[in-house]
Amino acid sequence: MIKIRAVFEKRGRAKYISHLDLNRCMQRTFKRSGIPVWYTEGFNPHIYINFALPLSLGYESGCEIMDFNITEEMPYEELADKLNKAMPEGISITNVYTPSTKHTAIKYADFKITFNGDVADRFNTFMSREKINTVKKTKRGEKEIDLKPDINVVSLEVAENATVLVLRLPAGNEKNLNPSLVTDLFVPECGNTEILSVERIAVLDENENKFV
Repeated sequence: MIKIRAVFEKRGRAKYISHLDLNRCMQRTFKRSGIPVWYTEGFNPHIYINFALPLSLGYESGCEIMDFNITEEMPYEELADKLNKAMPEGISITNVYTPSTKHTAIKYADFKITFNGDVADRFNTFMSREKINTVKKTKRGEKEIDLKPDINVVSLEVAENATVLVLRLPAGNEKNLNPSLVTDLFVPECGNTEILSVERIAVLDENENKFV
C-alpha cells in the first residue's frame, strides 16, 4: 500500500458540489480512472479517501487536499493524468506527491473574498473595533466568540470597482473559522455591497508555511 496526497482545484459549477457529494464524486472518479486504488476492508469495502478540510458550499479553491492509497507503484504524472481524464467539469488535480505530514499539522487557511465596489475604508473601520463579537454554532450549541484576535488581514486592495480582501483564519481540528462569520457581520453594514466570490487560496501549518 502506497500513500498518496493530491492537490486539486474546485472551480466554476463544481463549487456547488457539497462535501458529501464530493466524496461520492471522487469514489466514481477513482473507479473510472482505472488506477490501482486501495479499498478499505470489512463488510462494506470502499475506496479510502481522506479530505483535509471540508470546503463550504459555494466557495472555490485552488488548494483542496485529499489522501488516498494505491496498491502498485505509478508515476505521479500518470496518476494525475488518469484521474483528470475521469474528473467532472470544474475539478482537476494540480499536484500529486507522497505526504510528509498529517492533516493535524494544518493550522491556518487563506481566503480571497471579492466584494463589488470600494469597501476598503469600511472594512478598515470594521477591523478597528475593540471586539468583533458573533455567535458560532458548535456541536454543543451556540457560543458567543470574539473574532478579532483570529482575523489576520493579509491584503486589502481595490481595483476595477471591486475590493479584494485576503484573510488568514484558523483552520484544522483544533480551531476552524469560516470566513462567513466575518462577512455575515460586515456585509449588512455596507448597504448594497455584495460578495462576488470566495476562494480558498492557501492551506498553512503552524509556522504559516504551505502545508505539504
